[in-house]
Amino acid sequence: MATATAALQRVRTSSLIDLIGLALLALLIVWLLFKFFEDPTRFINISIIGLTNGAIYGLVALGYTLVYGILQLINFAHGDVFALSGLIASTLIISVFGLDTETGVFLVIVGLLGTLAVTMPAFALFNASIERIAYKPLRNAPRLAPLITAVGVSFIVQNISLALYGVDFESVPNFIPRTDAIRIGDIAIQWDNIAVFLIVIPVLVTLTWFVRSTRQGKAMRAVAQDTEASAMMGINVNRTISVTFFLAGSLAAVAGLVYLLQFNIRYDTGFQLGLIAFTAAVLGGIGNLSGAVLGALMIGLVEAYNEGLDGTAGGDWTRSLVFGILIATLVFRPQGILGERTPEGA
Repeated sequence: MATATAALQRVRTSSLIDLIGLALLALLIVWLLFKFFEDPTRFINISIIGLTNGAIYGLVALGYTLVYGILQLINFAHGDVFALSGLIASTLIISVFGLDTETGVFLVIVGLLGTLAVTMPAFALFNASIERIAYKPLRNAPRLAPLITAVGVSFIVQNISLALYGVDFESVPNFIPRTDAIRIGDIAIQWDNIAVFLIVIPVLVTLTWFVRSTRQGKAMRAVAQDTEASAMMGINVNRTISVTFFLAGSLAAVAGLVYLLQFNIRYDTGFQLGLIAFTAAVLGGIGNLSGAVLGALMIGLVEAYNEGLDGTAGGDWTRSLVFGILIATLVFRPQGILGERTPEGA
């Protein structure tokens, strides 16, 4: 009888939490609709900026969610690998390929593709080496040990960037025109906005296909569910984990180049952006590829609305607002927006 009463109480508490969450969501939707009808043009233009920034966050978030899905490890070093890849890309673009504003379109495309051809395999191997040296020996250790190691590796990679490039920001010329590609009245979508999505969407689609349809992708999903059972079924667990870090390193290289084409980058950019990207992965549902991108787009929109719309707290409160929304989401939906509830230890 006591057990039944306790179960009923838990159901009532859960229902109350769900109602509160729905009420808060309804208030948010009403506020957004009010801002939209107040100035539709400004609202849409700010939304485009937010979605573009969110798409860049999504590229970094994919690396976090890939690794966590396999090892349940928060690889804090991923953001710093991303920053280092962007810094190396700046050197390749300017010093190796010699690209500048006078370079023709064809040569710019060749140079950018050449940069990716160097940075993607290089940082894939770099990331896989981090796993082999720092994380593999701790595979069976308590979870706190690899977590602390990840923080340590983050500082090591960040200091490598600092030693190579110093404290100054690195940048490249605006190769992608920041002119209007599509204009409807006062609503404008620029070429650089389109370019970001032309990179992010194919990467997400290709990665999703790889994980769901290929033999190696199915092995990754199996290892994510049960490492020991996967090994008993003949799956090479060590190779599967290495492939995961290999992919995450490649994603970091792509994200580094995309970010560099939009913004300046320096040694500590990875820590700041990595924190946002990891938050996005948790918000969308850690381990879910589409959820990571969705969470990143939401964070991009939150930042844009807070900094671009009237009557908001302003840029100084952006980080607090983002993490406040994360906390609220985890309270009302602990598994994230697209995540699936799993039993502890699964």
